[in-house]
Amino acid sequence: MIVLFDDAIARNFEPFASSRPLGEVTAGAMLIRERWAHWFDASIDAVVSTPHLAHFTEFDAPPMATGLLRAGTWVVNSRALPALSFARSHRAHADTANTLRIGSDIAAIRLSEAIDAADLTNGVRSWNSLTASTVSGVTIEGVWLHHTWDIVRHLSAQLCDDIPFLAHLYDVSVCTSTAAPDHVHIVGDAPVYVEAHATIEPMTVFDTSAGPVLVRRGSTVQAFTRVVGPCYIGMNSTVTTDRIAASSIGDHCRVHGELSASVLIGHANKGHDGFVGHSILGRWVNLGAGTITSNLKNTYGTVSMWTPDGVRDTGLQFAGTFFGDHVKTGIGLKLTTGCVLGFGANVMDRMPPKAVAPLSWGSHAPYATFDAEKFIETASRMMARRQVSVTARHRRYIDSIIAHALSESRWPSR
Repeated sequence: MIVLFDDAIARNFEPFASSRPLGEVTAGAMLIRERWAHWFDASIDAVVSTPHLAHFTEFDAPPMATGLLRAGTWVVNSRALPALSFARSHRAHADTANTLRIGSDIAAIRLSEAIDAADLTNGVRSWNSLTASTVSGVTIEGVWLHHTWDIVRHLSAQLCDDIPFLAHLYDVSVCTSTAAPDHVHIVGDAPVYVEAHATIEPMTVFDTSAGPVLVRRGSTVQAFTRVVGPCYIGMNSTVTTDRIAASSIGDHCRVHGELSASVLIGHANKGHDGFVGHSILGRWVNLGAGTITSNLKNTYGTVSMWTPDGVRDTGLQFAGTFFGDHVKTGIGLKLTTGCVLGFGANVMDRMPPKAVAPLSWGSHAPYATFDAEKFIETASRMMARRQVSVTARHRRYIDSIIAHALSESRWPSR
């Protein structure tokens, strides 16, 4: 059995911790859960996270762990990101190990005795208490997420590592500059992988000077688009008519206009012009036409961002906006450098402050609170456009995260 565990640090990874376990956030070209599933070559059986996510439900996501976690269970820290290019060789050495380390820190531990999942969920048992008496075990390649913005920090390097792994896994052939269709132009030496049943329209340019590109099945790259690697385009997504660079675009997304060094978890719409750079878009985000992020300060200094523990210096010169799940923006909205928009926020007109609380609604701060029933109606309509229905279980999950968001006091007031 393999269980992903959100430790105390992961539970502060806003704006996403309000609505999803960290394992259901994209890092590199895939969800963190999928990364560990590939590493172990086995499915992830359950998740341990905060109580308000007990009813989390989304596609093939595993359930929350309940009852006893038996001895022999692997408990994996969701902030640890193993490098998949070394997975096969490292996995062979891990068969008899009790711990996996990335750097000097333990990333996964095989339980020596059964523990109650509720103790992990409620914080009675911490990650440190699990690892305090363990042996060194096996060291594997990978990186750690210490803050939400580390997803952006490591993005390009992870895409360069992930794309060849996934191309081999899905048996995707290479589209080289000499073997490309006449209507496709490739610049650079890194490979372009185009899965069967993907569509590449005429007048498309792939620039692989800085890394590879993978276009998954069912996706379309429309004419007059320049795709700059490293770049991953997930299944059934459409990118069109601008420069799409160094980004990870999840399944069922729409991207129009310039996108740079950004992550779209999936089912997100950036359907119009407007620059988005060094940003993360949660699931079911919709950006109004002309929404623009700033990702560089006029001083060229490092960017600070809001966290539940206060404003922190990211150490990054480039950092845009982190859009929580179900965020909506109005047309022409401008977003300041290092902005955080909480789950379900619906903001328009004037530039918002650097942090906007979940379920905020309106044209300027202070914001009103988005009515819960209206929010659910809006979410249901958007999800239906992607053939996803709000089930009774999904409604329990939404009700729970709404209640949590409205009671959370660490966000700035609306």
